[in-house]
Amino acid sequence: MSADQMSIGEMLAATVPMARTLNLEFRETSPDRAVVALPDQSDYHNHVGGPHAGAMFTLGESASGAIVLAAFGAELSRAVPLAVSAEIAYKKLAMGPVTATATLGRPATDVIAELDAGERPEFPVTIEIRREGGAVTGEMTVVWTLRPNNPS
Repeated sequence: MSADQMSIGEMLAATVPMARTLNLEFRETSPDRAVVALPDQSDYHNHVGGPHAGAMFTLGESASGAIVLAAFGAELSRAVPLAVSAEIAYKKLAMGPVTATATLGRPATDVIAELDAGERPEFPVTIEIRREGGAVTGEMTVVWTLRPNNPS
């Protein structure tokens, strides 16, 4: 893991209290993929002993934020990344630690081209949440925008 990748995880943990509270582990952060893990913690279990739905939502949203920062960090001087909407589907019972893997739903170059054209681009980030054995326990999509700092 590079220093840049570490800094994104450290930055999110420092600036997003919920990510810090859940002890999220930022394992991989690149413009192509972000992998974030939620350790098994009884304080964040649901009524059946697995991670609470809210904790899994935060895990997925945090993974989406990590890839957005990795892909568009160079644009932060001129635009603010904001989540526009999010949807999650819980597919299977999650037990133990879970890991979220986020990928961009559009090429970053297309998003930046829209920003360059003076637009406010929107783009989806898809996330798969898996338990240790590899089974997909949740699927999530977060739609993000890059809001220009000085809209024309």
